[in-house]
Amino acid sequence: MIVVTGAAGFIGSCMVSKLNNKGFRDIILADDFSKTVKNPNTAHKSFLEKVERNVFFSWLSLHAKEVEFIFHLGARTDTTEFNMAIFDELNLNYSKDIWNACCKYRIPLIYASSAATYGDGSLGYSDLDSSLSFSLTPLNPYGVSKNEFDKWVLQQEQTPPYWFGLKFFNVFGPNEYHKGRMASVVYHAFNQVDRRTSEQGNSMVRLFRSHNPEYKDGEQLRDFIYVKDVTDVMYFLMNHPADSGIYNLGTGNARTFLDLVNAVFAALNLPPAIEFIDTPADIRDKYQYFTQAGMQKLREIGYSRPFYSLEDAVEEYVQGYLVEGGVY
Repeated sequence: MIVVTGAAGFIGSCMVSKLNNKGFRDIILADDFSKTVKNPNTAHKSFLEKVERNVFFSWLSLHAKEVEFIFHLGARTDTTEFNMAIFDELNLNYSKDIWNACCKYRIPLIYASSAATYGDGSLGYSDLDSSLSFSLTPLNPYGVSKNEFDKWVLQQEQTPPYWFGLKFFNVFGPNEYHKGRMASVVYHAFNQVDRRTSEQGNSMVRLFRSHNPEYKDGEQLRDFIYVKDVTDVMYFLMNHPADSGIYNLGTGNARTFLDLVNAVFAALNLPPAIEFIDTPADIRDKYQYFTQAGMQKLREIGYSRPFYSLEDAVEEYVQGYLVEGGVY
């Protein structure tokens, strides 16, 4: 039996699909299922049971002997939320309870960290030295909560049988329909293109203007990674009971937002039409202008599959999912 927390969310539901595709049906979905906007993400999945997030530990106390692995992918991911108490409850303390349960019941664990822990990137994006976590200064409470948990993990003497914390970089792909403002630029760009008027050239995608003189408008750089690459890596690690630790999970290849949006237009067979708007004031001083995952550590433990190119990933996402509103 495999548990996936955040199973109705973006990455969690995609991980359930990955497990289904590998023949797993004995999956427990843990989440806050009162948020019905996420229902399509689990509608056609194969699983044993849905367990509400707030009763999960009671459930686990009764079924721990049957659980072989936990993917802890549930979290509050809103980078514009500034109430630290929310992050303490959902990202930090709940994750500590998951960790302690995995230690108590001897269950291997993968949990979601974030590239937001790296802050402005002034200390680089290498995962080779875990002690770097203690020097990082994230730019928002979300990043702080993720880094606080990473630091807490690194100080624990008792651990699950094997475990991995994954610093997700800019993940995009199917099943993010419910994320609103926090959905990927690909998703928002697709929805900004009015396909009814595009032949007249009236469709425009809006990108944030650069407020940093070192970057031209649209040339801010991010490490964009397709969600199917993320689930491939997690499946590999589930079956890799060695080399526990905290790992980056990006492609290792930063691309511009212009590259990303041009790929959306190409996938729709439309000419690019882009305008720039000011970055909202509430996130302007928390904005990352460059991220790029160092991926040596993951490669050194044997993960050798190539990642999707940005263009191929965007094309698959747009044509295979967004055009028809499909779910993975």
